[in-house]
Amino acid sequence: MTGRPLRADDTFVHRPGTAISAGTSVLGVVVALPEPLAQLMIEWRGKCGDPQASLVPPHVTLLPPTEVPIGERPAIRMHLEQVAATHPPFDVHLTGTGTFRPVSEVVFLTVARGGVDCELLAGAVRSGPLTRSLSFPYHPHVTVAHDVPSEMLDMAAEGLADLHREFRVESFTEFEQLPDGAWAVAAEYRLSGTPR
Repeated sequence: MTGRPLRADDTFVHRPGTAISAGTSVLGVVVALPEPLAQLMIEWRGKCGDPQASLVPPHVTLLPPTEVPIGERPAIRMHLEQVAATHPPFDVHLTGTGTFRPVSEVVFLTVARGGVDCELLAGAVRSGPLTRSLSFPYHPHVTVAHDVPSEMLDMAAEGLADLHREFRVESFTEFEQLPDGAWAVAAEYRLSGTPR
């Protein structure tokens, strides 16, 4: 069975009381940002008034929130272990900001290097038991502000326009949405594939 998309916007959000079908769970898979960069992104999202600031860990999405049958969790875990075993660690360079406006009220950090690696990894994650379509073409990025007033989006875009950060990606993380809408780490998968 393939994963069922939850929302058209394909974003991680905290939705208390979100209705989830009986016998299913909601998963997402991400590349988490390291510290102190993660804390910087939390602070910026908070400064912009983004209600997700402290609820959704800063990340690059590989698999957006997807509803899956609980009975398929062992197969999903095995699938993600195989994906991690066939993809090597890689470097990411974030530089400056971009936006999805007017299609979506989002400002993000741009993945200047490592985007192809993220795309390959995301494609592999979204296969097998996690096969699903996306509402928009895959575009690796780190959300800074989402669905906040236009002036806050502008502030984020301008305030982080000169940001440059590099980090090594050595793993990816599976999150599960809890009944109260929060996200919790379900598992971490170390990348151990042979470098290309």
